[in-house]
Amino acid sequence: MEYDIVASGLRFPEGPVVMEDGSIIVVEIEKKCITRCWGDDKKEVIATPGGGPNGLAIGPDGALWICNNGGFIYHEMDGLLIPGNCPEDYDGGRIERVDLSTGKVERVLDTVEGHPLKGPNDLVFDKEGNLYFTDHGKTYDRHRDMGGLFYLAKGASEAKELDFHYTSPNGVGLSPDEQTVYMADTLTGRMWAFDLESPGVITPASPFNGGRVVATMPGLQYFDSLAMTAAGNVCVATIFNGGITTITPEGEHSHTAFPDLVVTNIAFGGADMRDAYLTLSSTGHLVKCRWPEPGLKLNFNA
Repeated sequence: MEYDIVASGLRFPEGPVVMEDGSIIVVEIEKKCITRCWGDDKKEVIATPGGGPNGLAIGPDGALWICNNGGFIYHEMDGLLIPGNCPEDYDGGRIERVDLSTGKVERVLDTVEGHPLKGPNDLVFDKEGNLYFTDHGKTYDRHRDMGGLFYLAKGASEAKELDFHYTSPNGVGLSPDEQTVYMADTLTGRMWAFDLESPGVITPASPFNGGRVVATMPGLQYFDSLAMTAAGNVCVATIFNGGITTITPEGEHSHTAFPDLVVTNIAFGGADMRDAYLTLSSTGHLVKCRWPEPGLKLNFNA
């Protein structure tokens, strides 16, 4: 697919947010900062949360909300920047918010039901302002944490666990009718769906899992973050098979390739919601292309 480069030289970009003024806000996980990109390679750092800022979303308060994974050890491999295990200076995972007028970073949450967050990864708000987010866990030399899906009601100070014991939860999104939460699991290459009885209440799919499997990729393919289309399809960034995998609610899937093994995210914008912005993370690019179908407009993001 043809595309234009919006920004280059980024240090593992992720979490693109399309702003009303035409700029795109991304995180640079390796630099531990949040960067606004204006196009033509013009960019500026607007906040420095530290740790490992990851998924971003505009909240009902107009602030930029962050999943902060606490950071990674990074490796340069044949000119590519690759994240690895938990770093020595890791100080925990957390949910944060940034006042976009000042750049001030505020910690919102770092535990759920008494358990510390390990590597929060991605987040999405429903139309009422309730927050769904994932915890990817952290990887160590000989083991890794499990992860799960969590929920923070609007105005609440405590979050709750919706489901746990997943290998590596990553991208999260809501169906257009907000009756289903989709969650990508990285290491299994599996897309999960959680049916909702009401906000923050899932209908378990089995005695063993709250979610049901929508699709699993063949071979070695990892899933990263995702965005929904207006038709209810899931566009999930795919690692190794670098690009975007589009999955229908029925589990049919197709792939659109991009020239980076570590494509990590996609976000939609433009008047017709067909402008797609992708983070090609190992090569440090934010790119723009025209997508075959319109994306779903996110709540609170003009």
